Amino acid sequence: MIRKLRTGGFHLGMSLVALLWLGPILWVVSMSVRSFDDIAANGVGSLPRSFTLDTYRQAWTDGGQMRALVNSLLVTVPSVLLSLALAAVAAFALARFRIPGRRTILLLMLAGNLLPPQILLIPVNKFSELIGLYDTLWALIAVQVGFGLGFYTFVLHGFMRDLPGEIQEAALIDGAGVGQIFARVILPLTRPALAALGALSFTWIFNDLLWAITVLRTDDRMPVTPALLGLQGQFVSSWNVIAAGTVIAAVPTVLVFLRFQRHFVSGLAIGAVK
Repeated sequence: MIRKLRTGGFHLGMSLVALLWLGPILWVVSMSVRSFDDIAANGVGSLPRSFTLDTYRQAWTDGGQMRALVNSLLVTVPSVLLSLALAAVAAFALARFRIPGRRTILLLMLAGNLLPPQILLIPVNKFSELIGLYDTLWALIAVQVGFGLGFYTFVLHGFMRDLPGEIQEAALIDGAGVGQIFARVILPLTRPALAALGALSFTWIFNDLLWAITVLRTDDRMPVTPALLGLQGQFVSSWNVIAAGTVIAAVPTVLVFLRFQRHFVSGLAIGAVK
């Protein structure tokens, strides 16, 4: 009886926590399909008394969310692919070969992620100006790759290091070179780790605000998250349009999460318990 009460209390508590988490999301979605007159007359916290999808059209076209979404994908997809490719090569070299000072190299790569990003804003801004990449998407891609590479290498290194050495030895006996061992043996075995990191990095890069406003200035080049700030300035009192833009901005990350949901969970501990 006591066990049933504990189980029931646990499920009740978790249900309340889930409702608290889902409440703001449902409120934003509900507000995004209400008309301006409905919100003006009844307030943003009232129950919906109208339904319209014109708010999404306004946010998509008039608010520039379509352009911002394309910019986000142009930054996120290359950043994720390039980061994981470079991290996989670096992790393979550090994990499977006896390189002098490899632990020091790995710690130095990881040290950049330990610095508060706020102290690096001005140096990154000035450096992007010096090399002529300021206010371009290439600058944002370079920043995302540079600051993510150390962490991705650290995670993949922990995964690759604990792969059985007999696999690599068998490939060497069969006459495989270093490139073939990496591409045909190690990389396929590392696919779960790459999928987890890919899903996580997509979410981090797509939702980034700080580095975008640091190296970009032109509104037409802004990704979707900084563009939401411009949307608030353009539609000051049209909360339904702002809510619609927020929903649009969340759709890609939600789709990625649903696609790689199990990798998100396994990726939290990947490389740490092997």
